Amino acid sequence: MSVFGKFFGGGGKGGKGPSPQDAIQKLRETEAMLTKKQEYLEQKIDAELLIAKKNGTKNKRAALQALKRKKRYEKQLAQIDGTLSTIEFQREALENANTNTEVLKNMGFAAKAMKTAHENMDLDKVDDLMQDITEQQELAQEISDAISRPVGFGDDCDEDELLAELEELEQEELDKNLLEIGGTEDVPLPSVPSNPLPKKPVAQKKREEEDEDDMEELKAWAM
Repeated sequence: MSVFGKFFGGGGKGGKGPSPQDAIQKLRETEAMLTKKQEYLEQKIDAELLIAKKNGTKNKRAALQALKRKKRYEKQLAQIDGTLSTIEFQREALENANTNTEVLKNMGFAAKAMKTAHENMDLDKVDDLMQDITEQQELAQEISDAISRPVGFGDDCDEDELLAELEELEQEELDKNLLEIGGTEDVPLPSVPSNPLPKKPVAQKKREEEDEDDMEELKAWAM
C-alpha cells in the first residue's frame, strides 16, 4: 500500500480509492492542523528569543540553550512551511481535477440527452418536412395573391374611353365657367360723379410750383 493510500485510508488491491471530495476535505483538515502548529512554533520562537535576550549577559549558558531551542523551532517551522506548500498544491490539483470531472460528467449527460432527442429524427425525413413546409408557404402566398387581385366588370373597361369621357367632363366644366364670366357684362357699372373734384388749396399749389422751379434750376445747374 502506498504512503498516500495509508494516509487517506485506502484499502488493498480490491479496495475502492477515496473520492476527490474526501481527499480534498482531508487535505484541508491537514492544512488547518499544520497552520495551528505554525502558530505554536512562532510563539515558542518568540519566547526563546526573549529568554536569550534576558540572559544574554547574566547567564550565557541559559541564553545559549534558548537560542538552540529557537533554532530547532525555526527548522520545524520551515519544514511545516514546505509541507503546507506541497499540500496546498496537491489540494488545488485535486480541486481542478474534481471540477474537470464534474464538467465532463455534465457534458456527457448533455450528450446523452441530445442523442435521445435525435433518436427518432431521420435526416431524410427532416429534409422532406422542410420541403413540404416550403411548398405550403409558397402555396399560401399564391392564394393570398389571388385573393387580393381585383376582379369584376371593372377590368373590362377601356382606359381610352375613360380618358375621353374625362375630357368631355372637363370641357363642360370649362364652358360653364366661361358662360358665367360672360354673364357679368350686363351688370351696370357705377356712374361717374357729376360734381367737380375739390380744388387744391392755394398754399399747397403755390408750394408745389416752387418745388418744380427749384427742380428745374437744379437740373440747369447740373448741366
